[in-house]
Amino acid sequence: MSARPVLLVASSGGHLTQLRSLRPWWRERERVWVTFRTTDAESALAGESVRWAHHPTTRNVGNLLRNTVLALRVMRAQRPAVVVSTGAGVALPFFVLAWLTRVPTVYIEVYDRIDTPTLTARLCKPFTRLFLAQWEEQRSFMPTAITVGPLL
Repeated sequence: MSARPVLLVASSGGHLTQLRSLRPWWRERERVWVTFRTTDAESALAGESVRWAHHPTTRNVGNLLRNTVLALRVMRAQRPAVVVSTGAGVALPFFVLAWLTRVPTVYIEVYDRIDTPTLTARLCKPFTRLFLAQWEEQRSFMPTAITVGPLL
């Protein structure tokens, strides 16, 4: 029986790039990615196990519902050991379902938000077991976060 996978959830672009920078941590683990189907994401995740999410997510209730259904399917099928995300909006349904099923969650605040938390960090906060900050200054709005330093 194989180990339960790590579920890596992020919007494409910079959010995905930051999660990919954790390669030394995830490369030896079974993993499943959730992101948007864009040219850069398809290229970056070639050969990886990927579930394509619906975008845009900002203020799009229809895609929030579609991504919630996706989260239900992925969480049930994969039974991940942990859900890790750098945001953005696609993370929320996965964090809520992970919390409901007692799967640990790790939220890494993005490197370009130093003075205020991202909307996704605020929304995911009640469902996050571990917050990681890339800058010490981020701890002003995430006091329980562990500063890990810049990922990029």
